Amino acid sequence: MNAMMQPPPPPPPATSSGMGSPAASSFVRTYRAWQGNNVFFLRGWLIFGPDVKSIFISVFLVIAPVAFFCGFVARKLTHDFPHHAGWSIIVVVIVHTFFVLITLVLTSGRDPGIVPRSAYPPPPESDDDAASTRPRRSKIVLVNGVPVKVKYCDTCQLYRPLRCSHCSVCDNCVERFDHHCPWLGQCIGLRNYRFFYIFVLSATLLCLYVHVFCWVYIKKIMDSEEKTIWKAMIRTPASIALIIYTFIWVWFVGGLTVFHTYLISTNQSTYENFKYRYDQQLVNPYDRGIVENFKQVFCTSIPPSKHNFRAKVPKDLPLSESHQRVVGGQSLSPMLKKTTENVVEERNVEHRRDGELHNVSQNESLHRESGEGQEASFFRQSLWERTSRKWEIIPEVVTANSCSSGNSTQA
Repeated sequence: MNAMMQPPPPPPPATSSGMGSPAASSFVRTYRAWQGNNVFFLRGWLIFGPDVKSIFISVFLVIAPVAFFCGFVARKLTHDFPHHAGWSIIVVVIVHTFFVLITLVLTSGRDPGIVPRSAYPPPPESDDDAASTRPRRSKIVLVNGVPVKVKYCDTCQLYRPLRCSHCSVCDNCVERFDHHCPWLGQCIGLRNYRFFYIFVLSATLLCLYVHVFCWVYIKKIMDSEEKTIWKAMIRTPASIALIIYTFIWVWFVGGLTVFHTYLISTNQSTYENFKYRYDQQLVNPYDRGIVENFKQVFCTSIPPSKHNFRAKVPKDLPLSESHQRVVGGQSLSPMLKKTTENVVEERNVEHRRDGELHNVSQNESLHRESGEGQEASFFRQSLWERTSRKWEIIPEVVTANSCSSGNSTQA
């Protein structure tokens, strides 16, 4: 009788993997359901491009010459300075090398600014759009009075924010896309461009540091043994090899440093520099002046990632659909509602509202909810013609702007 009154044994505890319950098994981490070509490490803490193996080549090209320099050149200079100051040569080059490697990881191992995909195409904004089976290929917005094209991405199913482009290597739309760097195995965009510039700058300084002290060692041989420069160079083949190596690489990384210094000063990306040619007829709408341009890159906070790669999402749904939200009775992806709020980075955009042009601050969205009675102000036709790597405004733009200005004045 007592045995029958005993309570049943407790259920077995769930496993650490979460497979003990059906509900837990129906979810998967975001990085495991990722739709792009990225490679993840440390369970989603680090994200790289598909060519991540090239990073090991870059690390070797940094560490190998530094180790060669410390073993065959810097070590022989340690006792040539008073108070053992020669050891600082080795200390500085090692610390500098670690700094270069840290900036390399910060550039290649973080989200460059990937735009979340939409599970469905954007809803039609007019009867003409509803009749078409595909969304319009592009829309035009005015950025500081300059018409700028916003393109539609078939892969991500959204209109890209300004300065955003789709990387064919990683298969992602990246905010303020600069380029895809094969040496770092990652796209360079809004969230890692600062670290990329610091990386190429510090790598240039490292090459110059090794190059200079190789010549210092040759000069030391010349003075101590009273030999000509050619005989002194023969005495230290390691210095000659490092001089040639650093001379070649300083042209590469040093050239990148100079080029990107110019891009920052004019507020351009590599993609924009190769695609557009800004002149008196086509003004760069993002240029704020040298000082403000540098502040924008180095003195502003880096926006948080729009992805939580370790978050759990439903296993049976596509990743883009798991992020889907219902807003105002219409199914909208987070990008159509959220990321377009920053479609123009810290700039004002002119929007057509009730027949007039108004300045809209950066915190206002380009996509309006239907319940608000406001619609996004995009010109419905392509207003650009490409001629010899140069974008020119066609007459329809001038006419449209003139009519809009006239209506605004009358109002």
